[in-house]
Amino acid sequence: MNKTVDKSTNRTVKKARGLVLALILIAVSFGSSGCGTKIPSGYNGVLYKLFDDGVQMGNIYTQGFNWHFPWNTYYLYSIQLQERKESLDVLSSDGATIRLDVSLLYRLDPTKIDSLHVGIGRDYYNQAVAPNLRGVARSIVGQFKPEEIYSSKRDQIALEVVERLREALIDKFILVENVIFRDVTLPKRITDAINAKLEASQEAEKMEFVLQKEKLEADRKRIEAKGIADFQKIVSSGLTPQFLRWKGIEATESLAKSTNAKTVVIGAGKDGLPLILGSDR
Repeated sequence: MNKTVDKSTNRTVKKARGLVLALILIAVSFGSSGCGTKIPSGYNGVLYKLFDDGVQMGNIYTQGFNWHFPWNTYYLYSIQLQERKESLDVLSSDGATIRLDVSLLYRLDPTKIDSLHVGIGRDYYNQAVAPNLRGVARSIVGQFKPEEIYSSKRDQIALEVVERLREALIDKFILVENVIFRDVTLPKRITDAINAKLEASQEAEKMEFVLQKEKLEADRKRIEAKGIADFQKIVSSGLTPQFLRWKGIEATESLAKSTNAKTVVIGAGKDGLPLILGSDR
């Protein structure tokens, strides 16, 4: 009887040990297989369940640590502002080939990561963003002349590209922030023509400035001459014979009081003005 009890006890102990060992093996298997995923700051994730419905639509996982079975997978997407640089060869309205160095600033819609993952996938830039950027840029730039793209309407063209690209990517859950034309390279013949035109324009502006300056100087001299003429006219009108005689008398009185005066004959000069005969010198 005791032997039977001992055997039953041994079997129970062995089963318990086996169960513990199995749990330990499962835990080790989970740990070695990666049964947890850390989502860093600036990322969102979607969960793919192998033995369930695949991607768990409607569930967006934000930063933090998430446990899961080793046969399930988290796919992470950056929701931060991203920059991609492109060099595009486009044609202007007159058929000239122009090289545009462009910076595209965009971000993913953080609430639609699951739809992006299912509809486009992780290679969303090459599958959706880049083709639309090239198509939109070529379509819009083709409406302008090289000199407009190079200078006068450069910002306007970039703004139109942004607006059209936003419309093209909104249903793909990609938000366009800005498009910047870092550099515009034109064919040499067009660059030379634009530079020559700018140089001629600058020379014309310089000549216009010189002419305007000369005109202002001529106006100044004309005004100055008129002022002198007006002054002389006013002075001349006041120099009557009576006024001159009076001034002569005043001068005579001053000379009479001078120590250098010798002989002053009052009224002996022309028109009755004083006649000075001598002095000490």
